[in-house]
Amino acid sequence: MKSPVCIETPRLRLFIAPVELAGRYLAYFERNRDHLARWDPPRPEGFYTEAFWRERLLRDHEDFAADRALRLALQWRGAPGGEVIGVCNFTQFVRGAFQAATLGYSLDQRAVGSGLMFEAIEAAIAYMFDTLGFHRVMANYLPHNERSGRLLRRLGFAVEGYARDYLFIDGAWRDHVLTALTNPRPAPPGGSRTTGAAHPVRGAGPRHG
Repeated sequence: MKSPVCIETPRLRLFIAPVELAGRYLAYFERNRDHLARWDPPRPEGFYTEAFWRERLLRDHEDFAADRALRLALQWRGAPGGEVIGVCNFTQFVRGAFQAATLGYSLDQRAVGSGLMFEAIEAAIAYMFDTLGFHRVMANYLPHNERSGRLLRRLGFAVEGYARDYLFIDGAWRDHVLTALTNPRPAPPGGSRTTGAAHPVRGAGPRHG
């Protein structure tokens, strides 16, 4: 199964993973189970099984084709078929007059502090804005997750609100800081996606400035 999206940065390859990578997805989440538990909602039943991830990756392709979501795996550039080292997901697509999506992400604990998440999200947002024609990307984080807050500020996200008891995470309802980034070159509201959105994008490095 070929990925309809391929974004490359200086160090990374971002793509919609084929079903054949279910085992590598599972290995990523097993390896980072404790690391991610502090930030993520409770896992659904069967999450830590390869069968779950085979079904989920198949649905990822269906969701992109239906213009519902874009879920990207992160691998080292030049190492196709290698381990998954992170994820960058855009979900809850809303078109029409809103043209918005919600961003979620995580990175292997071994790579934290390396700048890889900034590199990945910057390139992925460029694809969301320039190729898929979105106007707004929203991202929310726990108030005590200072690393995520710094990352989003560096990417240009602006704080737009504060939601109390927003998500159930790590055994309790947690407040979240609400942020968003808008397209500096907004296209008028239109169809579901721009022409050529399903074609691979290769050699697209992160944007600066």
